[in-house]
Amino acid sequence: MMMMMMMGRRVRALCFFTTFTYVYLYSLVGALPTIPDGYHHLLLPGAGESFKIALFADLHFGEAASTDWGPLQDVNSLRVMSTVLDHEIPDFVIYLGDVITANNIAIKNASLYWDQAISPTRARGIPWASVFGNHDDAAFEWPMEWFSGPGIPKIRCSVANSSCSGEKDCSFKGTHRLELMKNEIALGPLSYSRYGPKELWPSVSNYVLQVSSPNNPGSPVAFLYFLDSGGGSYPEVLSSAQAEWFRQKALEINPDSRVPELIFWHIPSRAYKKAAPRFGIHKPCVGSINKERVATQDAENGIMKLLAERDSVKAIFVGHNHGLDWCCPYKKLWLCFARHTGYGGYGNWARGARIIEITQQPFSIKSWIRMEDGSVHSELVLSP
Repeated sequence: MMMMMMMGRRVRALCFFTTFTYVYLYSLVGALPTIPDGYHHLLLPGAGESFKIALFADLHFGEAASTDWGPLQDVNSLRVMSTVLDHEIPDFVIYLGDVITANNIAIKNASLYWDQAISPTRARGIPWASVFGNHDDAAFEWPMEWFSGPGIPKIRCSVANSSCSGEKDCSFKGTHRLELMKNEIALGPLSYSRYGPKELWPSVSNYVLQVSSPNNPGSPVAFLYFLDSGGGSYPEVLSSAQAEWFRQKALEINPDSRVPELIFWHIPSRAYKKAAPRFGIHKPCVGSINKERVATQDAENGIMKLLAERDSVKAIFVGHNHGLDWCCPYKKLWLCFARHTGYGGYGNWARGARIIEITQQPFSIKSWIRMEDGSVHSELVLSP
């Protein structure tokens, strides 16, 4: 009877937190700093030089945060990122979703783990941008081991290199996308991430960046589009409203499709399943691991039709599947996976990062994978 009463209180508490999350979302809107819904400029290092981007996917900081194993994986992930950054010296970094495993994080502000994940890039003075994955604001999942043995243990919510410690610093409501983005942007001018249009919320990380030549900043060399593929606090989907936002924005800034466009989101669209190689990786696909089936979004609401019909869209880059790192052609464009970068999350495949290089003269977009041991493989040309 006592156990039933305790569980009843927990259910009521969880219901309260669920309601509170929605109330908190709308109260937070008024507190967000105003950022124009436009596009922001990234400059090539110099005339004729290339612009190099490193993709860090599925870091999963905070995975098994209440155990001794979890924090060690975060240390390993920091080492992987540092190795890639020191070998490649990129001009820009994209965090391609599942930066944290929010469903394992019980502290009041999960941004403490987000900040750790960003730290190798920030410490080197490299600008970055991020999109959300399905774990970044997922609801907290109560570990079964907390309810076994002699009883519920003292809950550990401390974070390395922070002032958080003890039960009073615990929270089980999670940290919503808007708050995570607000805290990241507050880190300073190196963050190019944006909230995206309010009419697309709860889908948050929808925005576009322009890569330009330093000799002519007003003339774009490429556009980088970022889209929130959902998951966590709402369904895993790119909505028809997001597709319409892309259509209108592309017509506004690239009406004649003259400027190449690259697209970044976390969860693969259903087109990835159609393009996926079977039984290994064979040409024209390029990659090194094809160890699982593609886990796609819940629905297809028009974004792929739009992208496939635009000659300017050269490639889409996703994460989510840790056991896939291939690029395969699909109609007029390429569908690419990044490489699992973090030691958090499932799978024991070697870690690494996909690199993208944009060269203006002569124009080309190339890609390869840099591994944690420093080796390079899977080079390909995405656009001559």
